[in-house]
Amino acid sequence: MAISPQDWVFLSRAALAAALGFIIGWERASSGHSAGDRTYALIALGAATFTTLSAQAFPANPHSLVAGLVTGIGFLGAGVILRPSSGEIKGLTTAASMWAVGGLGAVVGSGRYVLGVALTAVILLILMWERMPVLARFGHRKKGPPGARDDE
Repeated sequence: MAISPQDWVFLSRAALAAALGFIIGWERASSGHSAGDRTYALIALGAATFTTLSAQAFPANPHSLVAGLVTGIGFLGAGVILRPSSGEIKGLTTAASMWAVGGLGAVVGSGRYVLGVALTAVILLILMWERMPVLARFGHRKKGPPGARDDE
């Protein structure tokens, strides 16, 4: 049984989204966060798969499935936000980046590959902002010890 050209497009979108999600997840894992490369790759892959499927199977109304993605990924993100006994909120940036990666997957799933790569660069820039000496001077600084971050 041969794979159709439409299936090759489907698979290429899913693979690219997973690869881009993996890159972002790798950055999170290397920074010591619990959600890492596989989690982010799967979120992007799932978003791309559902977006591509929605556009191909339901071309008259693909928006409802994408709206469900936003809700579902938001639910996953809520699971990584913790409030330990100290009262400090942890995991907010991880949750937000998971949501952004879901959007990235939807963009790639809709066939906008170059935009997906560009969004990956923007997401990485935001996540690595405080570790870049030139950029770290700009933006909000959490009150606390030097090097403290607002998403821990």
